[in-house]
Amino acid sequence: MSSQTFQAGQTGLIVRVPEAEPAVRAWRERLDPSAHDGVPAHVTVLFPFLDESRLDADVIAALTGIVAGHRAFDLRFRECGRLPEVLYLVPEPAAPLRALTEAVAARWPEAPPYGGRFTEIIPHLTIAQGQDEAAADEIEAGLLGRLPIASHVSSVVLMAHDGTAWRERAVFPLGRREAAPPGRPGSVPAETT
Repeated sequence: MSSQTFQAGQTGLIVRVPEAEPAVRAWRERLDPSAHDGVPAHVTVLFPFLDESRLDADVIAALTGIVAGHRAFDLRFRECGRLPEVLYLVPEPAAPLRALTEAVAARWPEAPPYGGRFTEIIPHLTIAQGQDEAAADEIEAGLLGRLPIASHVSSVVLMAHDGTAWRERAVFPLGRREAAPPGRPGSVPAETT
Protein backbone atom coordinates (compact mmCIF):
# COMPACT_ATOMS: atom_id res chain seq x y z
CA MET A 1 0.00 0.00 0.00
CA SER A 2 1.06 3.57 -0.59
CA SER A 3 3.24 5.67 1.69
CA GLN A 4 0.60 8.42 1.82
CA THR A 5 -1.15 9.26 5.06
CA PHE A 6 -4.03 6.85 5.41
CA GLN A 7 -7.56 8.10 5.99
CA ALA A 8 -10.64 6.61 7.61
CA GLY A 9 -12.74 4.79 5.04
CA GLN A 10 -9.90 3.92 2.68
CA THR A 11 -9.83 0.29 1.59
CA GLY A 12 -7.39 -1.96 -0.21
CA LEU A 13 -7.16 -5.53 -1.42
CA ILE A 14 -4.07 -7.54 -0.52
CA VAL A 15 -2.57 -11.01 -0.65
CA ARG A 16 -1.08 -11.86 2.75
CA VAL A 17 2.41 -13.40 2.77
CA PRO A 18 2.84 -14.64 6.37
CA GLU A 19 5.90 -16.68 5.40
CA ALA A 20 7.77 -13.40 4.79
CA GLU A 21 7.07 -11.96 8.25
CA PRO A 22 10.17 -13.37 10.00
CA ALA A 23 12.46 -11.87 7.36
CA VAL A 24 10.78 -8.49 6.84
CA ARG A 25 8.77 -7.60 9.96
CA ALA A 26 11.44 -5.54 11.74
CA TRP A 27 12.27 -3.56 8.59
CA ARG A 28 8.62 -3.00 7.69
CA GLU A 29 7.66 -1.87 11.19
CA ARG A 30 10.30 0.85 10.98
CA LEU A 31 10.22 1.74 7.30
CA ASP A 32 6.78 0.93 5.82
CA PRO A 33 3.86 3.10 7.03
CA SER A 34 1.30 0.39 6.23
CA ALA A 35 3.01 -2.02 8.65
CA HIS A 36 2.93 0.60 11.39
CA ASP A 37 -0.83 0.89 10.77
CA GLY A 38 -1.45 -2.88 11.03
CA VAL A 39 -1.06 -4.27 7.50
CA PRO A 40 0.79 -7.62 7.48
CA ALA A 41 3.47 -8.57 4.95
CA HIS A 42 1.60 -8.56 1.67
CA VAL A 43 1.45 -7.95 -2.04
CA THR A 44 -1.15 -5.32 -2.92
CA VAL A 45 -3.85 -6.39 -5.35
CA LEU A 46 -5.52 -2.96 -5.52
CA PHE A 47 -5.03 0.24 -3.54
CA PRO A 48 -6.86 2.44 -3.13
CA PHE A 49 -10.05 0.46 -3.63
CA LEU A 50 -13.57 1.82 -3.05
CA ASP A 51 -14.39 3.96 -0.03
CA GLU A 52 -15.67 1.78 2.80
CA SER A 53 -19.10 3.46 2.56
CA ARG A 54 -19.51 1.80 -0.87
CA LEU A 55 -18.87 -1.76 0.36
CA ASP A 56 -22.39 -3.10 0.12
CA ALA A 57 -23.63 -6.64 -0.52
CA ASP A 58 -23.34 -6.19 -4.30
CA VAL A 59 -19.66 -5.17 -4.07
CA ILE A 60 -18.88 -8.08 -1.73
CA ALA A 61 -20.69 -10.53 -4.05
CA ALA A 62 -18.85 -9.19 -7.10
CA LEU A 63 -15.47 -9.45 -5.33
CA THR A 64 -16.31 -13.00 -4.23
CA GLY A 65 -16.99 -14.00 -7.83
CA ILE A 66 -13.96 -12.25 -9.31
CA VAL A 67 -11.52 -13.73 -6.80
CA ALA A 68 -13.06 -17.22 -6.98
CA GLY A 69 -12.52 -17.10 -10.75
CA HIS A 70 -8.75 -17.18 -10.19
CA ARG A 71 -6.94 -20.31 -9.03
CA ALA A 72 -4.87 -20.51 -5.86
CA PHE A 73 -1.16 -20.33 -6.63
CA ASP A 74 2.32 -20.51 -5.16
CA LEU A 75 4.81 -17.65 -5.00
CA ARG A 76 8.55 -17.49 -4.41
CA PHE A 77 10.53 -14.44 -3.42
CA ARG A 78 14.17 -14.90 -4.48
CA GLU A 79 15.40 -11.33 -4.82
CA CYS A 80 14.83 -7.69 -4.00
CA GLY A 81 13.73 -5.05 -6.47
CA ARG A 82 13.63 -1.27 -6.37
CA LEU A 83 11.27 1.45 -7.40
CA PRO A 84 11.99 5.11 -6.66
CA GLU A 85 12.43 5.23 -2.86
CA VAL A 86 10.96 1.71 -2.44
CA LEU A 87 12.79 -1.54 -1.65
CA TYR A 88 10.68 -4.65 -2.17
CA LEU A 89 10.68 -8.42 -2.59
CA VAL A 90 9.93 -9.59 -6.13
CA PRO A 91 7.11 -12.19 -6.33
CA GLU A 92 7.54 -15.00 -8.87
CA PRO A 93 5.45 -15.55 -10.86
CA ALA A 94 3.91 -12.06 -10.97
CA ALA A 95 1.29 -12.95 -13.60
CA PRO A 96 -1.41 -14.32 -11.21
CA LEU A 97 -1.12 -11.19 -9.05
CA ARG A 98 -1.28 -8.90 -12.07
CA ALA A 99 -4.34 -10.81 -13.35
CA LEU A 100 -6.15 -10.28 -10.03
CA THR A 101 -5.38 -6.55 -10.13
CA GLU A 102 -6.54 -6.23 -13.72
CA ALA A 103 -9.77 -8.14 -13.05
CA VAL A 104 -10.76 -6.02 -10.05
CA ALA A 105 -9.76 -2.76 -11.75
CA ALA A 106 -11.75 -3.72 -14.86
CA ARG A 107 -14.87 -4.19 -12.71
CA TRP A 108 -14.33 -0.89 -10.88
CA PRO A 109 -12.58 1.47 -13.32
CA GLU A 110 -13.07 4.32 -10.84
CA ALA A 111 -10.46 2.54 -8.65
CA PRO A 112 -7.41 2.22 -10.91
CA PRO A 113 -4.23 0.61 -9.55
CA TYR A 114 -2.08 3.07 -7.58
CA GLY A 115 -4.84 5.65 -7.88
CA GLY A 116 -3.94 6.02 -11.55
CA ARG A 117 -0.48 7.46 -10.79
CA PHE A 118 1.37 4.66 -12.61
CA THR A 119 0.43 2.78 -15.75
CA GLU A 120 2.50 -0.37 -15.18
CA ILE A 121 1.35 -2.91 -12.60
CA ILE A 122 4.42 -4.14 -10.71
CA PRO A 123 3.43 -6.66 -8.02
CA HIS A 124 5.75 -6.32 -5.01
CA LEU A 125 6.08 -6.87 -1.26
CA THR A 126 7.26 -3.54 0.15
CA ILE A 127 10.00 -3.70 2.75
CA ALA A 128 11.05 -0.05 3.06
CA GLN A 129 10.02 3.33 1.69
CA GLY A 130 11.81 6.66 1.57
CA GLN A 131 15.33 5.29 2.10
CA ASP A 132 18.43 6.42 0.28
CA GLU A 133 20.43 3.96 -1.83
CA ALA A 134 22.96 3.22 0.91
CA ALA A 135 20.23 2.30 3.40
CA ALA A 136 18.43 0.19 0.78
CA ASP A 137 21.71 -1.59 -0.01
CA GLU A 138 22.18 -2.41 3.68
CA ILE A 139 18.64 -3.73 4.08
CA GLU A 140 18.92 -5.81 0.92
CA ALA A 141 22.24 -7.32 2.03
CA GLY A 142 20.63 -8.30 5.34
CA LEU A 143 17.70 -9.97 3.58
CA LEU A 144 19.53 -11.98 0.94
CA GLY A 145 20.53 -14.69 3.39
CA ARG A 146 16.86 -15.21 4.27
CA LEU A 147 15.73 -15.80 0.71
CA PRO A 148 14.08 -17.56 -1.01
CA ILE A 149 10.70 -17.37 0.69
CA ALA A 150 7.89 -19.62 -0.55
CA SER A 151 4.21 -18.84 -0.05
CA HIS A 152 0.90 -20.37 -1.03
CA VAL A 153 -1.76 -17.82 -1.98
CA SER A 154 -5.32 -19.00 -1.41
CA SER A 155 -7.22 -15.78 -0.70
CA VAL A 156 -7.45 -12.03 -1.15
CA VAL A 157 -8.08 -9.86 1.91
CA LEU A 158 -10.12 -6.67 1.97
CA MET A 159 -8.60 -4.21 4.46
CA ALA A 160 -10.21 -0.97 5.66
CA HIS A 161 -8.66 1.93 7.57
CA ASP A 162 -10.67 3.06 10.60
CA GLY A 163 -8.78 6.32 11.08
CA THR A 164 -6.22 4.71 13.37
CA ALA A 165 -5.29 1.35 11.85
CA TRP A 166 -6.00 -1.07 9.04
CA ARG A 167 -8.48 -3.84 9.88
CA GLU A 168 -9.39 -6.99 7.99
CA ARG A 169 -12.88 -6.54 6.62
CA ALA A 170 -13.37 -9.71 4.52
CA VAL A 171 -11.47 -12.66 3.07
CA PHE A 172 -12.21 -13.90 -0.45
CA PRO A 173 -11.02 -17.43 -1.29
CA LEU A 174 -9.37 -18.08 -4.62
CA GLY A 175 -10.55 -21.05 -6.68
CA ARG A 176 -9.07 -24.48 -6.12
CA ARG A 177 -5.73 -25.48 -7.57
CA GLU A 178 -5.82 -27.63 -10.64
CA ALA A 179 -5.53 -31.36 -9.97
CA ALA A 180 -2.00 -32.60 -9.36
CA PRO A 181 -0.37 -35.00 -11.80
CA PRO A 182 -0.83 -38.73 -11.09
CA GLY A 183 1.25 -40.01 -8.20
CA ARG A 184 1.14 -36.64 -6.37
CA PRO A 185 -1.34 -35.41 -3.78
CA GLY A 186 -4.64 -34.11 -5.15
CA SER A 187 -5.87 -30.55 -5.30
CA VAL A 188 -5.90 -28.48 -2.16
CA PRO A 189 -9.20 -26.79 -1.24
CA ALA A 190 -9.30 -23.02 -1.10
CA GLU A 191 -8.70 -21.69 2.40
CA THR A 192 -11.50 -19.98 4.27
CA THR A 193 -10.97 -17.73 7.21
